[in-house]
Amino acid sequence: MLRSGQPLTGPNRKHCREDEMLLGTVLDEGERGFIIDTRSAQAAKQARMTGGGTEPKSSYPQWRRLHRPLERGRPLQESFIKLVEACNDPSTSMDRWLSRLESCRWLSHVKAALSTACLAAQCVDREEASVLVHGAEGTDTTLLVTALAQVILDPSCRTLMGFQGLLEREWIEAGHPFHLRCARSAYSHARLKQEAPLFLLFLDCVWQLSRQFPFSLEFGERLLLTLFDNAYASAYGTFLCNSEKERRVGREESTHSLWAWLNQPGEKKKYLNPLYSPNALVIWPSVEPQSIQLWQGLFFRWIRSSQYLEEAWAETQRLAAGN
Repeated sequence: MLRSGQPLTGPNRKHCREDEMLLGTVLDEGERGFIIDTRSAQAAKQARMTGGGTEPKSSYPQWRRLHRPLERGRPLQESFIKLVEACNDPSTSMDRWLSRLESCRWLSHVKAALSTACLAAQCVDREEASVLVHGAEGTDTTLLVTALAQVILDPSCRTLMGFQGLLEREWIEAGHPFHLRCARSAYSHARLKQEAPLFLLFLDCVWQLSRQFPFSLEFGERLLLTLFDNAYASAYGTFLCNSEKERRVGREESTHSLWAWLNQPGEKKKYLNPLYSPNALVIWPSVEPQSIQLWQGLFFRWIRSSQYLEEAWAETQRLAAGN
């Protein structure tokens, strides 16, 4: 599985021989690969006017391009804001709540992300084909799809240490602009143009996987909540800045790693799933509307006490340790 930004073909349909040779070396004679573009065909076409675009079919004859549009900017942020507002409105009636939940379209974004990740995983697992995933810059929906596909395909990415490595590789080192995307939150009145909860969407999708496959992930919901908190406000330097380069310029010596704190023996056990049973198989999630649920542990956490859930979780850990 490969990932990249969009090719810079522009309105004059420029060619990059180096790109063509690079992708040509990935496939043997007679093999085929898939390019999954996380933009709509129309959006990709419009990108030519500003220097971007898509791979010309004639230059990549062994590659088949598939468009699976995913929201990544203002519409996703507005969806997040509307959902949080609906969840925090105590006067909402049942009919009104269901209407607002549907109109915010957050669960539709979750479904779309999981569906596209499943497509990428199917190309690798069932078609035994190489896959290139890209959107525009290759630092938002591209990372969402490649990271989710690896959780679906690779059991090592479902362990606590493997998941940390996945985040480091697919989000942090790959250049997701955390500072721009997570500058404020859904509660802020400011509407920053660059803000969008892509990383939160990824965490939500992983939560959906953990709910559908409760024994297959070594970590539990608490880890996902902790990662969400630290993406928006953190005492650690792991999610600071917009790129690896920015973090390396004077930041490494003045900040501490979130992973070093999480992996302390006393902390680590808080995040482990007591029901975990290693599963070497691919986990194929259901993406039917009935299977996608609202992540109550996150979106209701400030209006509903988690005391009983935490007590039940502690009891589960105790019983698992006894066995």
